Amino acid sequence: MELINRESSPEEYLNSLCLLMINSPSVLLCCVITVACDEFAANIGIFKEIEPIFVKSNQKRMNYHIRKSNANDMPQVLELIKELAVFEKEPDAVIVTAEDLVKEGFGKDPLFTCFVAEMEDEIVGMALIYYRFSTWKGRAIHLEDLIVKENLRGSGIGKALYTRVIQYAAEKQVKRIEWAVLNWNVGAIKFYERSGANVMKDWYIAQMDEDGIRNYLEKN
Repeated sequence: MELINRESSPEEYLNSLCLLMINSPSVLLCCVITVACDEFAANIGIFKEIEPIFVKSNQKRMNYHIRKSNANDMPQVLELIKELAVFEKEPDAVIVTAEDLVKEGFGKDPLFTCFVAEMEDEIVGMALIYYRFSTWKGRAIHLEDLIVKENLRGSGIGKALYTRVIQYAAEKQVKRIEWAVLNWNVGAIKFYERSGANVMKDWYIAQMDEDGIRNYLEKN
């Protein structure tokens, strides 16, 4: 079913889409797909104008908000961490506890900052960051995890958390934000590239776990 006249001008498309967005978000998604595949595919300005309206409307409709976490949030944050581990195909990798998160994040010298998305008293997403130092650039922030509950992915909550991290980095005047993304997570890679991030494909991530540390020291 065609909901917008094919002969509409770009401005008429925009107005119609905005009305659809307010009244029927599921219809909006279908319309955006239709427009993107039709004669206005190159009219990026339309989508740039729609996007902020959609995000604000979506946030108001879903009634979630982004805030800095507190110690009481850590059990729910831990569940999100475990959900991310499952998504990244390492379901048994998480050994950290909620008590560890409280101790390391809310003690005298906290090791991380965590932002959460809260909806109806439930934590439905989180972004965990901490400082690092670049010998080339200076103080930087590392984004360790960004996760939204599976049933709410694609709702705009992930982008809202991502935006809050970037705002925080600007507030703290850091030189760079860094994070890792799995090479098979194509959707995330495309999102980051569209946002202006440089996804570097010529570097490998090196890690040494507890066994590796012990084995190295025993041999050296």
